[in-house]
Amino acid sequence: MSDDRMEYDVLLIGGSPSNLALGHHLVDLAKASGTELNLAIMEKGADFGHHIVSGAVSDPHVIKRLFPDYETSGFPIESVCTESIFSVFGLKKKWDVPNALLPEGLHKEGYFILTLSHVVKWMADKLEEKVAGIDHVNMDFFPGFAAHQIIFEDSKVAGVQVVEQASGNPDEENIYAKITCLGDKGFLSQDLIKKLNLRDNPQLWSVGVKEVWEVPEAMGKEIKGKVWHTMGYPVIDGTFGGGFVYGMDNNRLTIGLVLSLDSQNPNLNPQQALQDFKKHPWVQNLIQEGKLLKYGAATLPEGGYYSLPKAFATDGAMLLGDALGVLNIGTLAGIDKAMECGWQAAEILHTVFKEHHGEFSKDLQALYKTNIMKTHVGEELKAGRYFRHAWKENPRLLKSYLPCVLDGIDNSSWLMGLINVGLKNNPFQALGGAIRLKGLIEGTQDIGPLTYKKDHEYIEPDFQPPRHAVQNITNGFNRETIYSRVDAVFYANPVYHEENRHIDEFNADVCVRCIAVYDSLKKDTPCVSDCTAEVHRTNLVDEIRKHGMSLENCIQCRTCEFVCPEENLRVKPAEQGSGPDFSGL
Repeated sequence: MSDDRMEYDVLLIGGSPSNLALGHHLVDLAKASGTELNLAIMEKGADFGHHIVSGAVSDPHVIKRLFPDYETSGFPIESVCTESIFSVFGLKKKWDVPNALLPEGLHKEGYFILTLSHVVKWMADKLEEKVAGIDHVNMDFFPGFAAHQIIFEDSKVAGVQVVEQASGNPDEENIYAKITCLGDKGFLSQDLIKKLNLRDNPQLWSVGVKEVWEVPEAMGKEIKGKVWHTMGYPVIDGTFGGGFVYGMDNNRLTIGLVLSLDSQNPNLNPQQALQDFKKHPWVQNLIQEGKLLKYGAATLPEGGYYSLPKAFATDGAMLLGDALGVLNIGTLAGIDKAMECGWQAAEILHTVFKEHHGEFSKDLQALYKTNIMKTHVGEELKAGRYFRHAWKENPRLLKSYLPCVLDGIDNSSWLMGLINVGLKNNPFQALGGAIRLKGLIEGTQDIGPLTYKKDHEYIEPDFQPPRHAVQNITNGFNRETIYSRVDAVFYANPVYHEENRHIDEFNADVCVRCIAVYDSLKKDTPCVSDCTAEVHRTNLVDEIRKHGMSLENCIQCRTCEFVCPEENLRVKPAEQGSGPDFSGL
């Protein structure tokens, strides 16, 4: 081994809630037991929190376990949810569904409203302070350093390559570890999962686009602590998705929209869909005198139970949080489950180094998965295993029944909307569909394992939205509250060093053929339409339409990778801490 080789006991890839929870709990355990540990954490953003986006209304039980003194130690809480509302949006009005009709998972009272970028920054700072007071534990923090490739030695994960284009002495450009923990959204973990064939079912993805607004003091006081989740307008083309609004501290509010990428529609345009959401009269009332502070986007793994990897760990590595895909889309909750993964990983790692001299045996690898699935993580994912399928198996729910309800809300009442469902459709079929939906969502019906396709395989290039889906709000809103995609990029604040080629296009000719298909249909290609930050474009070069990219605008959301019909793109972590700054988002 070279003297230049940098090697640790545990290496954490990504400043995620899961990895930081792991770090805190493992350090606490090592301090109590006297176990010597040498740890490191890498974060591709310029600082911890810079690449973190989340809606962030979280069950606080894991936070309280990790930080019993959270009330006095400065843990950054925007507010505690005092009222949780689920609303169905027409174009003009909304209907607040009575709480008694909502599943338990949508009752968010008592949950913490968080700015997750602030949370992970606080956790990183506190972890660094904690380690400084323990002689037998060392931990190095590497913000601005991305992991580009997994290093294997004798079929075992041995660490990561830090410089994308390696040259010279590899030991000077790699970081090695006895156990590498991957808590990322697939920038690196997808390589391990693919190499070891750990996932039988593809992961399903959605994209979330989000803005933070400052509003007048009176409005800020009125909405603080209130949480809204919505369905309906503007997502009325059959795509699964919905909006959210959270009242935060200091007269700020979060407005966001989540769109599932397994849609038939090749032109979702998430950022503009968020602008349409903001045109709704109720949302306009909140922001028309406000000021936009931040914008960002991120993809969310929402395949759930049947997209989990077969194994959660392997020789030399562990998967946790988003790398596993533990988001429960039915309850819109993932932060507490990611942190629970970190807690359970820390328990296993402490055993590895305290009792087994760093030997990560097959039994301990298997125990890690067993322990996670025994917690609320496994229980919730199994209970909600059919949630996404429940909406997908019956297209009438979103394409036919929902528009009838929206028309009723706008023109009369929600009750008339439900009556219209029966009048405009087969009433027995509609009732049967509702009963089936309820059973699948609640997990009381068992239809066996599910098989998914990759998101892009659901796309229909010649998709025509239903008549009602082409409607939009064209008047009655403050146009100064609406931002083009080009303008929105400014509020994500991406900054790149030179030569950051962080999106691979594998074959230019494949893009040319794809563009020709969509040009013939008078549509944008999915990568152009669904980009959240004005990166992808088509250029006329020598009378041929070709794919081009403005990489300086990229906010690292990876949407283009998932919707590319030819799987011809891959988003990689940017080097040198480049990319967006989502702190405060």
